[in-house]
Amino acid sequence: MGRMSWLDQIKWDAQGLVPVIAQENSTGDVLMFAWMNREALQKTAELGRAVYFSRSRGKLWFKGEESGHVQQVHDIRLDCDQDVVLLKVTQLGHEPSIACHTGRHSCFFRSLQAGQWQSTEPVLKDPETIYK
Repeated sequence: MGRMSWLDQIKWDAQGLVPVIAQENSTGDVLMFAWMNREALQKTAELGRAVYFSRSRGKLWFKGEESGHVQQVHDIRLDCDQDVVLLKVTQLGHEPSIACHTGRHSCFFRSLQAGQWQSTEPVLKDPETIYK
């Protein structure tokens, strides 16, 4: 029996997906959360750029394919339970970097303050101009 593939060591969910966190390599900022299927993770490892699986579109999503906000992948990590992937990335395509489809640096731009969700990050670029 041969060595188990690194992809076989991941605990995929019932839909064949694994949750993925994208973290900015230089700052440690959590940029976004997404999903990958086996093909997306394999392509990410091969290409050195983030490729996710879009559940709403039912297909691979090459981060930045429409916006130009590509994620260069430096490191791919697997958590202790083997059911969450962490990507250490450099967000390319805009300075300062934009990872969120709302035109913000991070998708985690809301903070719970006094029982209300408050936006804590500015829109760096109008989403209407990002997606044509």
